[in-house]
Amino acid sequence: MNEEQQFTKQEKREMRRQEKEAEQRSQQRNRFMRKIRNYGIVFAIITLVGYGLYLLAQSSAPKGENFSRSVSLMEASHIATGSQLPEYTSNPPTSGPHYGQTARSGFRDEMISDQNIIHNLEHGDIWIAYHPRIAGETKEALKQFGAAKVIITPREANETDIALAAWGRLDIFDIENDTLPIERIKDFIKRYTNKGPEQVPGASGGI
Repeated sequence: MNEEQQFTKQEKREMRRQEKEAEQRSQQRNRFMRKIRNYGIVFAIITLVGYGLYLLAQSSAPKGENFSRSVSLMEASHIATGSQLPEYTSNPPTSGPHYGQTARSGFRDEMISDQNIIHNLEHGDIWIAYHPRIAGETKEALKQFGAAKVIITPREANETDIALAAWGRLDIFDIENDTLPIERIKDFIKRYTNKGPEQVPGASGGI
């Protein structure tokens, strides 16, 4: 009887050992599956974020033809107001000697010296120079482009209705059929904002 009882106890211990091992294996499987799920969630998040960034980049990328041309760069030196001016390499100028003060960004009704705005271009701003002869509706349409890194001013010296200028880049054109080429302007801004030799964040201040 004692041997039978002892044998039964051994069986019970063996059963408990097997149950414990089975429980440990189950816990290991559960931990492994949790890791797989967590890795899957992380991978899904990374994939979604990456795809979102891709879509954002696609939406902010220029979509149309690049109508601008490269302009030979001039020395970016500061000159005093009233100094004798050099012959610039384009009209309007996109680089060269300029005044020490920038011009406030945004839409402006008053004419501003080229030499102030060249300084804006050096800081990576975009300059939209419009001839005062353009229609009032076109001027109103230009206001939508006023931004921290964009300055829009009238300029009688323009050879065309509109000139888009960045550091070393220029796109000039006349308005056709009273229609402002919105996408053309947007693309220029996307391509050349913050491309100056001095990338200064935020809106430009000054005169």
